[in-house]
This record gives sequence, C-alpha cells and structure tokens, in this order.
Amino acid sequence: MKDREIIVGVTGGIAAYKSAALCSRLVKSGARVHVILTEGAAKFITPLTFQSITKHPVAVDVFDETDPSVIQHIHLADLADVFVVAPATADILAKAAWGLADDMLSTTLLATRSPVIFAPAMNVHMFGHPAVQENIARLRARGCVIVDPGEGPLACGYTGKGRMAEPDEIVEVVEAVLNRRRDFADVRVLVTAGATWEPFDPVRILSNRSTGKMGYAVAEAARDRGATVTLVAGPGELRSPEGVRLIRVETALEMRDAVLANLPMHDVLIKAAAVSDYRPAVVHPSKVKKTEGPLTVELVRNPDILMEVSRHRRPDQVIVGFAAETEDVEKNALEKLRRKSLDYIVANDVSMAGAGFAVDTNIVTIYGRDGTALALPPLSKREVADRLLDVIRDTRGKVGAGS
Repeated sequence: MKDREIIVGVTGGIAAYKSAALCSRLVKSGARVHVILTEGAAKFITPLTFQSITKHPVAVDVFDETDPSVIQHIHLADLADVFVVAPATADILAKAAWGLADDMLSTTLLATRSPVIFAPAMNVHMFGHPAVQENIARLRARGCVIVDPGEGPLACGYTGKGRMAEPDEIVEVVEAVLNRRRDFADVRVLVTAGATWEPFDPVRILSNRSTGKMGYAVAEAARDRGATVTLVAGPGELRSPEGVRLIRVETALEMRDAVLANLPMHDVLIKAAAVSDYRPAVVHPSKVKKTEGPLTVELVRNPDILMEVSRHRRPDQVIVGFAAETEDVEKNALEKLRRKSLDYIVANDVSMAGAGFAVDTNIVTIYGRDGTALALPPLSKREVADRLLDVIRDTRGKVGAGS
C-alpha cells in the first residue's frame, strides 16, 4: 500500500469516529490519505482530526477553492488509486447509485475512475429498506465493492445489521482491491458473450435468453485489471465497453470463426456466450407464411466451439467455459469440464432466482480441472467476474492442456 493515493469520504453518521481509526491504519500502511467530509460528518468529527492524522488538508465545501489553478473535486478524483466511503449513509449510497452530485463528496465520486469501496452504516431498518438494497445492488452491478455492515447493538437503540465494518476489515478490502488493479497487465484475454441468432427466414430466428451481461462483466473486469481484452459478442443491447476490442457476430458459425481466428493471440479464453447448439438446416430467402397445418423445421448441429478450441489451444493457455444448467448442475458441469479439456468451468442453475439470464446477479460454482470447487454466494455479475479472475490469476502458469 506504500505511496498509494487513497481518498476517504466520511459521511454524517455516528460511525464517523471509526473513520479516524481507518485513516490512521491506512497512513501507517504507507498510503497517502486524503479525506473528504460531508457537512453532516463535520458535525460528528472535525476536519482538524483528519488533517492531524493524514497531514493533508481536508475537503468539505465544493465551493471552497483555495487554489484557482486546481478544481479540487476533479484533482482528488484523478488522484485516487482507490476511493473509500466509510461510513456510507443511505443518502450517499442513493446519490452514488443515481449519479447525483451536490456536494464535495458526491461530485468527486461521480468524477473518479478509481475503484470505489462503500462501508454502509445506518439503522437496521434503514439498511434493510428495499430502496437502500436496490441502490446497493445497483452500485455492485457497476463494479463498486460493498463492505457489509456487522450485526449488533446500534447507536439508535436497535440491535441488528447496520454497524460499520471495523477499520481492519476495511483495510483488508482496500489492500485486496489495490492488489487487483494491475494484476492482469500484459495478459491478453479473449471473452465471448451473449446469445447467437440462427436465422430461419428474414423475420424469424432460433436463439436463447442470454443478454450477455455476464460476459460483458468479465470483459470489463479484465480491462480494469490491466488486461488487453477482445470481446466477441452476439447481438444485444448492451453498450460497447470502453477500452475493449469488440467483434460483433450473429451466428454460431461466425462466433466460431472469430474465436478460432483470435485464439492464438490470447493467453486466456473465457467463453461466457450462450451459443445455439442447433441451427435451421434451410434458411428461407423470404418469410415463411403461416398455414393451417403444423410446421416442421429440420435442425442441424452447430460446431462445438470449445471442443475445437481444445484441439487448437497452446499448453500455456487458460480456457474457461460456462455451464448454464437447470438440473444435475455439478454432474453436467464436471462432465463438460472433462470432455472439453477445460481448465475451469463456471456453473450455475439458471432456474434459480437471481442466477439466470437478464439479471445483474449470479450464483455460481467455479470447478477446476484439479478437483477444486469454489461455491460463491449471490453476487453481482461484476463481482463474480472478479472472483473468476482471482482464481485464474492465482493458478496461471499451473494450468493448461500440457500440465
């Protein structure tokens, strides 16, 4: 953590006193800490306290620009290696989730491109309110890290979940986030995402429910960790990720060709796309009209992209597949892992709430060819992506067809 620039935002809650201890621990770890107080926070703890701990001026008022050559909230936003908001009240969670910016802290949050960590602290009923939980889910889906509050007696007199995490726990999260920042530098990652469209006629297609959210989350996470990323994506409405080379395809055959053409130039392949197993044998040049009788459509098998990859891969490449199942999840995933010579497979039961298509969360187990199994709790797809990249990072160089 030595010489890393850390912005700590402190909001107006009784837990603000813990932020002084947090800043002290960060400074002792060698970080340069810059504090932003909201006006509410300044009623609980003074700017002088943080200035004495950090040896840096404390920002409170967005209009208090002492140096006309520096726009303070932009300067702090650009300076940050990581941005911590502790305590994070319901108010700042809502502002950050919806892009509101009306004070020094919220404007700086909106301007930063660094990882952001929130440590919520509030009354148990406030924390459990659907609006707060929806805002937390929105922030998680955007890639922010939430350090869940602890349970116990609260300052308001209630007992339950709402106590800000302890400073040592937050410091551990900060260290983990900083260690992730460039751990995929010089790694070339190829990701596939979304469904494929198999045309029947100019109007109708054979496809599936995949939106591409999981694959896009993997591509963005790898990019943010320093990787050079190529994303092969099927049709969809998701915005093209900045800083990622995007190859658009429609059919399974087009995706197969794009993957095989780009595979030699990449170190890691993460195949999150839901590719159609079959396509119509005949593509009609004009719309097939409705008739009184039944319509029979002959389907033919599409090529199995991962099977072809297994025949063309280098021994040092890492190959990851996904298995979207509805029953016998572990059995089917392990069989696919073995049959396709994968290094890892990410399996989920898409029939479970919060684990299927078109949602921002996922519930997965990551199986390795070495017999390991990492079962993850319900997480945002961005968090799942980062946990998958952690697994790849920790074993890279130890996997591959020739190992």
